[in-house]
Amino acid sequence: MLRAPAAPPGSGASNTSEVDPLTRRPANSAPHSSLRSLWISAASVSLCGLCASVASVLVVFLLLFASGVAAASPAGGAKLIFKKVFKSSTPEFVEIAVSDSGDCTYDIRQLDDDPEPLPCAVGRPVVERLFALAGQLNFLRDANLDIKKRIANLGQKTLRYERGSEANEATFNYTTNPAAQELTQVFEGLSRQQAHLQNLQHRMRFDRLGVNDVLLGIEADLGRKILPEPERLLPALEAVVAETRIVDLARQRARSLADRIRAGK
Repeated sequence: MLRAPAAPPGSGASNTSEVDPLTRRPANSAPHSSLRSLWISAASVSLCGLCASVASVLVVFLLLFASGVAAASPAGGAKLIFKKVFKSSTPEFVEIAVSDSGDCTYDIRQLDDDPEPLPCAVGRPVVERLFALAGQLNFLRDANLDIKKRIANLGQKTLRYERGSEANEATFNYTTNPAAQELTQVFEGLSRQQAHLQNLQHRMRFDRLGVNDVLLGIEADLGRKILPEPERLLPALEAVVAETRIVDLARQRARSLADRIRAGK
């Protein structure tokens, strides 16, 4: 019997064929190599599809999380506004607006005058006190503060709370609610304090003889302890003391008031 000649040494040929571990067939078989390539391609496509699905789910989760955080966060800072309208008085109109960040504006005038809100300074303790009192009133949600009895006209007062799209307010002539009373007193004290400062600066420029009348009003309010931050008046009082064109009586009163404020009396 004739036998096939053995492969010469070093020719690279082997009697044992390499087996594909996936198909269990010879790896050098062209048809099976094609099947293996198709299987690998399909596996790669499936893996890419899985990654894309996971990425899509992750993106949706992040978007939902971000929207939830945005919904839970307030749309803008909170603001408290006090308004008082009292016809035939001086002033007839007062509006003080204080934000929880400490920004403050005031508008003090007669009703016939044009609105002119101006910035003013309010210390952090006063801001925190105002918003704490508003919190005791549930931020004026469904607040019914007026006693609805026939009493003297004390001026129509409005307390308003704003935060984002929320806006609550209550209007009254007189209230017996302790938190509302204290909140109104603080706002009215701020308005009187700002009115004193405004009047003092105006009289120093245009009516130096009338400076003493303003100082008498400051002295009365200091005695009643209704000014939340009387130290805000110190620069204006010191300016009166330094102005030699103002009568000595007014300058002495201004010096005395400044000393009282510094001493906390």
